[in-house]
Amino acid sequence: MPNRGGIDLGGTKIQAAIVDERHRVLGQARRPTPTSGGPPDVKDAMAAALAEAAAAAGVETASLAGIGVGSPGEVDARTGAVAQARNLPGWEDPYPLAAELSAATGAPVALGNDVQVATDAEFTLGAGKPYRSLLGVFWGTGVGGGIVLDGKPWLGRGAAGEIGHMVVKRKGARCPCGRRGCMEAYAGRAAMEAKARREVAKGAKTKLFEIMEKRGRTRLTSGIWARAIAHEDDLALKLIDRAIAALGAGVASACNLLDPEAVVIGGGLGVRFGQPYVERIEAAMGPHLFASEHPPAVHLASLGDLGGAIGAALLVRKSARARSGDGAQAAG
Repeated sequence: MPNRGGIDLGGTKIQAAIVDERHRVLGQARRPTPTSGGPPDVKDAMAAALAEAAAAAGVETASLAGIGVGSPGEVDARTGAVAQARNLPGWEDPYPLAAELSAATGAPVALGNDVQVATDAEFTLGAGKPYRSLLGVFWGTGVGGGIVLDGKPWLGRGAAGEIGHMVVKRKGARCPCGRRGCMEAYAGRAAMEAKARREVAKGAKTKLFEIMEKRGRTRLTSGIWARAIAHEDDLALKLIDRAIAALGAGVASACNLLDPEAVVIGGGLGVRFGQPYVERIEAAMGPHLFASEHPPAVHLASLGDLGGAIGAALLVRKSARARSGDGAQAAG
């Protein structure tokens, strides 16, 4: 199979990669996700990131076998539309992302849920390879989940894996989704930033926003949180501790339901903070696990920041298989 493209569409960054038939990354690029405008502006940034990755790989986007996209929101892989991507600007109504991105790049586009494709990548190529069942937890702008059961992705009716919206406190903090008490309301980077701003308005002292301004950012990225933690910033430490407690309760509750062999922790914050924080999350899970005598293995995502883009590229192969299967059925 010729080279494939993969795009991981996140709330703060767009990561693009070009991979070969052995899943080796030939070129990559990263761009910030637009904070204003709407879906067409995000699509343009995605096309630009992919073109930059293709240039680094020495290929044209139109020569690719296909482009896979891992997207947040409600993803309809059949129609190629994405809706309700609330961490992206102005993206509520369905937008024909596959068709529009294909027109911009000259290659066919396949869509999947951003966290599920990253989980599939870890299951196929990364930390999840030894297991048949896996829960992926991606800690970033929000908190997303992906599920593999008996070696197969579990998508439910299209909304499986929304681990960030496990309720960890009834009538608790307001979540960006509009509901209360979700794990994401305590652990998602967007919710953590909103909480930090409210605390500062009440008089709390922090270096978070000073670091943000020095680095020319408009949002508290994973790197800014990491720098504030390194400076032992009181507010940053307090909010990270709060996040880890919520992650422990929510991830353990999901494990009580699914009983997976392993949990893989990834995402912008998960990868940035690394193994010491994976161990802290694992420790926070302990008191909430029902089957505490045989807990799941807990690993750091081994594919790092590129896991989502590599997983998205895997969609191209799956899409090609599906099309060939349809063709075989039609021929029969």
